Amino acid sequence: MAHKKKQPNEPQDFFDKPKNIQWILRIFYGLSFILVMLDFVVDRHTESQVEELTAFYAVYGFVACVILVILAAQMRKFLMRDEDYYQKISATNTQEEVKD
Repeated sequence: MAHKKKQPNEPQDFFDKPKNIQWILRIFYGLSFILVMLDFVVDRHTESQVEELTAFYAVYGFVACVILVILAAQMRKFLMRDEDYYQKISATNTQEEVKD
C-alpha cells in the first residue's frame, strides 16, 4: 500500500504526533504492569502446575507471538509470488483463448 506524502500545511493525524505515541505506550505499559500485579492477588483455578507460575500467561502469549512471527517469515519464502504473478497467468490464458 503506497503512502502519500503529506503537504506542509496539512494537519497531522493522531498517530503522527510523537507525544501521542508516548502517551499510548505509557498507558499500555501501565496496564501491563497492573495485570501482572493482579496475578499476585487474584486466585486462579488452574489445570496444571505450569499455569500457577507468576505471569505465565503473559510469557506464554509473548512466546507464541514470537513463534508466529518467525513462522510467517519462513512461510513467506515459499508462498511469495512475483508482483505480476496473476497478470502473467491472465496473459497466458488470453493467448490460449485466441489460439482456440
